[in-house]
Amino acid sequence: MDVDMDTANDHDTRLGAGAATAAGRVAAADWPGLAAEVDEHGCALTPRVLTDAQCAELAEMYEDAGRFRSTVDMARYRFGEGEYRYFARPFPDAVRELREAFYPRLLPIARDWAARLGRPAPWPDDLEEWLEMCHAAGQTRPTPILLKYGEGDWNALHRDLYGDLVFPLQVVIGLDEPRADYRGGEFLLVEQRPRAQSRGTSVLLERGHGLVFTTRDRPVRSARGWSASPVRHGVSTVRSGRRRTLGLVVHDEA
Repeated sequence: MDVDMDTANDHDTRLGAGAATAAGRVAAADWPGLAAEVDEHGCALTPRVLTDAQCAELAEMYEDAGRFRSTVDMARYRFGEGEYRYFARPFPDAVRELREAFYPRLLPIARDWAARLGRPAPWPDDLEEWLEMCHAAGQTRPTPILLKYGEGDWNALHRDLYGDLVFPLQVVIGLDEPRADYRGGEFLLVEQRPRAQSRGTSVLLERGHGLVFTTRDRPVRSARGWSASPVRHGVSTVRSGRRRTLGLVVHDEA
């Protein structure tokens, strides 16, 4: 999945000016293929959606505390080792643009999963309308985050459920280059399959690429139809260097 910038720029030129933006790159991805992969495995890597310069700009924002509403020390809460910060409103342009671009692409998957599991599908076509529903339910705090891991840091397996209104898919985007900027730090996904051993997936997140993954569970076929298979995610121990990522959760926090 690694794409050098010359290749990415050539691709943008072929697709037109719209693809030179983060939203354009999201739109240009093979969404039927990504949806099938998410459906099968609970996660899927996107093509590059951010340039190296955009990744560096976002990563450097971590040091500007004024951009964030809160900082979480993972060790303090026994979440692992490392730190992350929740963006305050207004978001940086790239964060806003990416969240708005991913939502309509993820929405058909979310609705399909809800139908299979016999669950409500409360998500409207418009992201702002969905967030207004979250706010009316008392979920008013924004959830886009920057995460920072250094040597020896890791993230415990968990699910990002911030209230009663939950969007079932989210995205994490790599801001540093694995093997060059850090070693280790693989993204981990562990699925608790019905009446079977858990299944693990490990993904090396390339710089500028996104990983779409399930927030809480995914539908799997069973003898009685469809059932929900719980899924948790985390990050393996960073062995050296520094690993920073952008996390896009598509519901706000209570």
